[in-house]
Amino acid sequence: MSLIKGIMLAILVMTAFHQSAKKITVYLIGDSTMSNKKIEAYPETGWGMPFKYFFDSSVVVDNRARNGRSTRSFISENLWQPVADKLKEGDYVFIQFGHNDESKEKVDRYTTPEEYKANLMKFITETRAKNANPILLTPVSRRKFKDGNAQETHKAYTPLVIEIAAQQNVPLIDMDAKSRELLQKFGEEQSKLLFVQLAPGEHPNYPEGKIDNTHFNEFGARLIAQLVLSEIKTQKMDLADRIVKPMVKK
Repeated sequence: MSLIKGIMLAILVMTAFHQSAKKITVYLIGDSTMSNKKIEAYPETGWGMPFKYFFDSSVVVDNRARNGRSTRSFISENLWQPVADKLKEGDYVFIQFGHNDESKEKVDRYTTPEEYKANLMKFITETRAKNANPILLTPVSRRKFKDGNAQETHKAYTPLVIEIAAQQNVPLIDMDAKSRELLQKFGEEQSKLLFVQLAPGEHPNYPEGKIDNTHFNEFGARLIAQLVLSEIKTQKMDLADRIVKPMVKK
């Protein structure tokens, strides 16, 4: 091998090593279906909790999602600005709102469709200003069946996310559709196994029991996180290269 070829090979190896070693942060912003949970809420689990274990040591998953937040309150309560301030080139922001934006009965959360789109635009624009990568997610489906068929539960707001993603050329993960397909696969009765569904006395955190068709338990959160991971791979996002590689048996 010539000296020049040897030097070029060394440069390529060093460059590849530098790129693979570059640390990035994946921020999650959204609501209670994504957020970290306190011990007293167990077995309720946001899908962002298991999501962080899918990546190698070059990725830090920073879950900023909060219970009960809409795009409107996430901004007004100054939960977004600290993320925008810390963003650096190559980072990611996964954006999933809708459950609380559409709650007209909760005036502190409700966001009109036009405000919702404007807020999504704010997240996108300010993320891109830092040369970071916005990813839009439609809100995960609630568990609702009719005649054995999983029903749409975000008819008004899911299309708005899809619209903004198309307009702004932002990667889209349609979690509303993907999660509904998952519920349909499990069926009306077995899909209860993905949510916080507890009989009285079954768990000390919920002595009177709980029937919740919105929030996941550990099993459900992991399956939802796996749907997100699958889309990262399918869409060939650069982030896919940082997913933990399976161990090869010797």
